[in-house]
Amino acid sequence: MALAIRLSRGGAKKRPYYRIVVTDSRSPRDGRFIEKVGTYNPLLAKDSPERVKLDADRINHWLGVGAQPSDRVLRFLDAAGIRERAARNNPNKAKPGEKATERVEARAAKEAEAAEAAASRQEEAEAVVAEEVEAATAEPTAEAEQVVEEIAEQTPAAEETAEPDTVEAPAEEAVAEEAPAAEADNQGESTAEPAEGADDVSPPTSESPQAEVAEGEGESAEAPAEGASEETQA
Repeated sequence: MALAIRLSRGGAKKRPYYRIVVTDSRSPRDGRFIEKVGTYNPLLAKDSPERVKLDADRINHWLGVGAQPSDRVLRFLDAAGIRERAARNNPNKAKPGEKATERVEARAAKEAEAAEAAASRQEEAEAVVAEEVEAATAEPTAEAEQVVEEIAEQTPAAEETAEPDTVEAPAEEAVAEEAPAAEADNQGESTAEPAEGADDVSPPTSESPQAEVAEGEGESAEAPAEGASEETQA
């Protein structure tokens, strides 16, 4: 009969309590056992001395007769210094499963594609900028020269359309100058016309008021002349 030292569960739902028992390895977990050699209460604190209790003498006895402890019981024995537990190395235990590996690979592929797309867009933008710089610094092409010639042909036409305005301005000045001259001629004609019709007007007689005014003016003019001669003689 193969003997085992393992845990046997007791307690209530969500409140477990374990007994450390020596039993036949073929018996059920919570079935018959040969001897109880300790207890384990996971509800207590880890630093509590009541968490794990072991009967070291009986455990050493059953270990001497060939009983094999389970991994959890062996951890307790190693912590108590009864039997040393060899370190295990299971590199595959930490590896993700197949589906998790596929998800990781798919995520990595998407990230790589996004990085490549971003790099390609950046390269295209840099190429466009470089082409624009080269076009700006390069010599003028035939198309550019043609465009320059068309612009040069259009500018004289604009100047020709602007010249009539400058020509009309002196013409307006000439008209303005001719208008005062015409007015002067009209005034001359108006002054000459009364001279032609003067024959119809009778000359002023000595009896008319106009003749009296003229005689008065003549006397007033002669009086200062005589006064002036007397002053010179004095």
